[in-house]
Amino acid sequence: MPSQFFGLNTAYTGLLASNAAINTTSNNISNVQTKGYSRQQVVQEASNALRVFQTYGCAGAGVDVLAIERIRDEFYDNKYWENNTIKGEYSIKEYYMLQIENYFVDDGKTTGFKTIFDKFMVNGLQALMDNPGNTDTKAQFIGYADNLAEYFNGMSGSLKDAQKDVNQELKLKVDEINSLAGEIAALNKQINVIELNGSMANELRDRRTLLLDQLSAIVDIKTREIPITDPYNKEVQTGGNRFIVTIAGGQLLLDTSDYKQLECVARTSYEKVNQTDIDGLYDIYWSDGQEFNIYNSQIGGELQGLIEIRDGNNGENFKGTVTAVGTTTDGEGDVHDTVTIQVTEDYLQDLNKCNLSDQGGIINLGNQLFYYDSWSYTCEYSADPDAEPTYTYTFVLSDLEKNDRRITNDRVGKAAKISEDLDYQGIPYYMNQMNEWVRTFSQKFNDILNSGYTSGGEKGLMLFTGDYATDDEQYDFVDEFRYDHQTGGSMTVNVDSDSYYRLTAGNFNVLDAMLDDANLLATKKLEGDGEEQNDLVEELKLMSTDKEKMSYRGSSAGEFLERILSDIALNTSNASTFNTNYTNIAQSVDNQRISISGVDEDEEAVNLVKYQNAYNLASKMIQTLTEVYDRLILQTGV
Repeated sequence: MPSQFFGLNTAYTGLLASNAAINTTSNNISNVQTKGYSRQQVVQEASNALRVFQTYGCAGAGVDVLAIERIRDEFYDNKYWENNTIKGEYSIKEYYMLQIENYFVDDGKTTGFKTIFDKFMVNGLQALMDNPGNTDTKAQFIGYADNLAEYFNGMSGSLKDAQKDVNQELKLKVDEINSLAGEIAALNKQINVIELNGSMANELRDRRTLLLDQLSAIVDIKTREIPITDPYNKEVQTGGNRFIVTIAGGQLLLDTSDYKQLECVARTSYEKVNQTDIDGLYDIYWSDGQEFNIYNSQIGGELQGLIEIRDGNNGENFKGTVTAVGTTTDGEGDVHDTVTIQVTEDYLQDLNKCNLSDQGGIINLGNQLFYYDSWSYTCEYSADPDAEPTYTYTFVLSDLEKNDRRITNDRVGKAAKISEDLDYQGIPYYMNQMNEWVRTFSQKFNDILNSGYTSGGEKGLMLFTGDYATDDEQYDFVDEFRYDHQTGGSMTVNVDSDSYYRLTAGNFNVLDAMLDDANLLATKKLEGDGEEQNDLVEELKLMSTDKEKMSYRGSSAGEFLERILSDIALNTSNASTFNTNYTNIAQSVDNQRISISGVDEDEEAVNLVKYQNAYNLASKMIQTLTEVYDRLILQTGV
């Protein structure tokens, strides 16, 4: 049976509940502008009724405050993270593609390829046709050629600088992932300490969600929260939770307070993937030494955007089938394993399109990795003129100090590849496109000059060459490396041979001897013609417009910029469109999140009045009961 003071206790519980609700409302109003804050509300229920053994049964015992909970919908959090990951990827791509587009622009304000090429192939050649025997005219033409070489040198330098910037930003993003993982793990520990005691760590959970928002922009994330149960009674929950975060398609980043670290390891010179790559590109590993596959298509976020910009090869990586293994002896008498790989891709059959590293690298042979030191290219023609030629690459593998195994015959018939076919047109793709144009154009241009004679009747010299990386010498592209069809026989080019493969946009240059003496420039086809004969110059002029003289991606030499800009413009437009779309979606999803978890000033104002009235009524009830007890105790003498 309840005591005479039962009503006072009941009113007191109402006073406490209203006070908690007012304080929670005050907290909500204070954080109305706090980023990531989730609106909180008091959860209450009627106290267990007291049996009074009367005809009316039980008497209500007031109200219990169960918890102060934050209002949050995990569905919208997950949707936001998924969208934020895609948005992060395309924001990075848009930024760097706009930068690359600016490099190639030729709009009259900025002097680009078309302006320089037209001066060389139109103005320069026309002046040379009008006066082929004049030294000053030839010197001016060679100067235009030198400007063309400087243009490609500058473009190569700009793209390498961009690759360096992307590489550095990649490391910064990895460091940011590590920092966020550490903060989230620390928050998990604090949350469990509080919630194991029966309280709700609302503010800490909001902070954790805000960090997950940041992490989702960098890399794809998935989260799971599993209640921790009593080991002796699985039906009893302890109040703590196991919080798991996985990234990049399911790789474990953290488990409650334990987290893993990522680290960037710079590639050595003999681990380069592409000939055009800068030194020291980063690979990513877990702190325990396990590789973090940077070419995983599920990485997502800014990390994936950076990787595709830095390493994107348009799916044109080295790939083929192992046809033979063997050995070779180097100049010092050391024996090395070799592997021969047949290729069928068009871009691998033409050495002018090749972007294989010239400093060694890593090759995957049937899912076994081997280091190689050098390689050679072989084009073998059949005696049957209707048969297609066979194209193979032979790699000389490194010694056992680098490789932990010898190659065996079971590799024959296995698939071989170098790196991954990253199907995006990133910096390596544009570098290789420039290399292809420079090599093809130089080869065709030099062939014409080599076939003619100078005004003085001397045999023509090549105009374009490449500079050695280590000294002041230049390449002498020998006649034996040709790509014309032969009936029977084969042609082999070693990686260190003076073939046009050695020519890149970065080392593209004019022959020093030609700069010193313009009269070495060939202008006529026949030795006995006079110095005013310009038939060789006429043939050179056709190269800018005649696809039979030189073809680049199905177009003439002069349309190089159009082909490159079409790729860049398409990729930039796609990145910009997707970034805009996913930014709008992110805003829409975030608005839906805020509509549930955000603080609404008008709603809180209404709650304040509501809880104030409840508090006043509970106070009035206590006052009324106080008067009752005053009469009962003081006036009746009970």
